[in-house]
Amino acid sequence: MDLLSKPEYLEQIAKTRDIRMGWWREARFGMFVHIGLYSALGRNEWAMAFESWPKSQYEKLADGLTIEEGSCDAWADLAQRAGMKYMVMTSRHHEGFSLWDSKANPFNSANFGPKRDIVREFVEACRKRDLRVGLYSSLMDWHHPDAGRAAFDSAARKRFCDYIYALNEELLTKYGKIDILWYDVPCPMESHEGWNSLEMNQRLRDIQPGIIINNRSLLPEDFSTPEESLSAGTDDWESCMTFNGISWGYVDSAQAAPYSYNTQRILRMLSQASSGGGNLLLNIGPGPDGSIPPEVVEPLEAVGSWLGKNGECAYGALKRCSYNFSNGVCSISAKGNTIYLWNWIWPKDGEIVISGFTSKLKFARFVSSKAPVLFKQEGFRIILKGLPKESPDPIANVATIAMEFEDEIKFTPFPARPELNNGRVWG
Repeated sequence: MDLLSKPEYLEQIAKTRDIRMGWWREARFGMFVHIGLYSALGRNEWAMAFESWPKSQYEKLADGLTIEEGSCDAWADLAQRAGMKYMVMTSRHHEGFSLWDSKANPFNSANFGPKRDIVREFVEACRKRDLRVGLYSSLMDWHHPDAGRAAFDSAARKRFCDYIYALNEELLTKYGKIDILWYDVPCPMESHEGWNSLEMNQRLRDIQPGIIINNRSLLPEDFSTPEESLSAGTDDWESCMTFNGISWGYVDSAQAAPYSYNTQRILRMLSQASSGGGNLLLNIGPGPDGSIPPEVVEPLEAVGSWLGKNGECAYGALKRCSYNFSNGVCSISAKGNTIYLWNWIWPKDGEIVISGFTSKLKFARFVSSKAPVLFKQEGFRIILKGLPKESPDPIANVATIAMEFEDEIKFTPFPARPELNNGRVWG
């Protein structure tokens, strides 16, 4: 194939981005799965580096990674029950252990540990449930002899880059259509030139023309990936979040449970992503046998039940907005001329007041029941009134209300306090 220059390449992928990213922009919610040799150790996925393990000793952890048959199906079933639309699994983390039958890397799950191709099982489990398939692929590799010296030795750099390309080529040729290539940790290189990312990604896209790629190979590609942060990016973005703020990989469930997210906290994260027009990729760290940590099950199932009734406010063509300055106990997502209130604290007086909207409100309704909501609009204030005494949401006490305006939404925060917004109109 003829390789393009960086400007030509970025222009080319920009032309197809809307088509390739269409499903992703509708999906909004996905499951990250971190599993590897570190799962057998149970002390964080960076343990090999943090604890300075000799490579020969760390390799022995493979005997403890069993990943029982059916594990990938169980993960995918939970993702489906949680209302997630896609999954991303660590096919090879920084420790260098490949979870597939790799010719490029004999240190893999077909030769050690479970003695099976886990990537194949994962891909098949996703496809059976109409979940989109993402494969995480670390650029860092602590197991490879050239990984460290590649930053200053040109011969080592070529060998290492060829190795990384060969791994990704296998992932994108052995399993049919793959929807996401999710790179991570581009150390020790400091630029895309160091990784030959421009050449590598063009060749990989030639194999999978419809694939979307994140920005961690040091090229902007299709979407950014803030980690443990829900800060909206300027373009397409996806927040990847642990389930406990401690580890991506498995840690003892009994001790992790007090730090783990409950249903309401997950909905808060999903709301923040929705408000910023982004996605939420929420992680689970299965045990070394592939078992799902028990503390994640109930919250995820409750979120899925909630989305079954309120998903209109979280899925689909959401636009980034700043309407959350209109009410202190509600968050807001938006599509077209409709805003969705996500209420966190239900009012005891039967009224919710939002402020700053000068567009005319046409209709308001509960999302889950479609029942109309009475309202009164006075200047820049909208008063939703006659509300029930208790939140109508029995799942998480998080009711949602859709508010449809007659035309383009115009919003200015703190309209009675112009000194707080400097006359800016927000949207």
